[in-house]
Amino acid sequence: MGRPGHSHIVAIGGGSFRPSARQGSIEASPLLRYALDLSGQDRPRLGLLATATGDDSEWLLKMYGAFRDWDVEVSHLTLFPMPNIEDPREWVLGQDVVYVSGGSVANLAALWRLHGLDEIFEEAWRAGVVLSGQSAGALCWHVGGNTDSFGPELRAWSDGLGLLPYSCGVHYDSDPQRRELLHASVASGELPMGYAADEGVALHYVGTEFIQAVSVRPGGHAYRVEHDGSGGAKEFRIEPRLLTP
Repeated sequence: MGRPGHSHIVAIGGGSFRPSARQGSIEASPLLRYALDLSGQDRPRLGLLATATGDDSEWLLKMYGAFRDWDVEVSHLTLFPMPNIEDPREWVLGQDVVYVSGGSVANLAALWRLHGLDEIFEEAWRAGVVLSGQSAGALCWHVGGNTDSFGPELRAWSDGLGLLPYSCGVHYDSDPQRRELLHASVASGELPMGYAADEGVALHYVGTEFIQAVSVRPGGHAYRVEHDGSGGAKEFRIEPRLLTP
């Protein structure tokens, strides 16, 4: 179950999956191979959660299909209309890697707390289960970020699990609202300093320390966003390590 003594989080700005040659199918990108490799297991156990999509069965099925050619043992946890697993804590702690899909991060956080998954994930993280996810599944591990959970106009949101004491920006180069709002939220103190990722880029943390960014897209970047000390925000570009296809 992960590497003893290490707590990994891989927060993906976008690009976990890409279209497959099989019509209507998707395949997992090297960003997910990167997360799985952190487990140190030859055949890692991968747990999928699509809470942020309301446990959409079609999306879960597509995610299963994305790993059809990978040497990985896939299972999932749903909460609608009731948990599909008798003991969610045992299931989470039994995974090597957990992947959380995008969707509504506000709904995800509320439902996880209702079912005690916030505490379960913190226990799993400390035990060495690699936590990963895209968009909502990246934001949730942080203090917060900006989200369209409440409508098409983005809002700052600071009700994340807070395993990482930072804000998080996702889809940073594909949605023009994202950068401006994250800067404003950090400048005002509504959100703490944090990290952001372009499409195809992931943020890798060990414990609560940002270690590096990785990318599947040349030209994709990560960023550190801080208060500038005079009522504004400043941004530092981080060059990611490019993963092989």
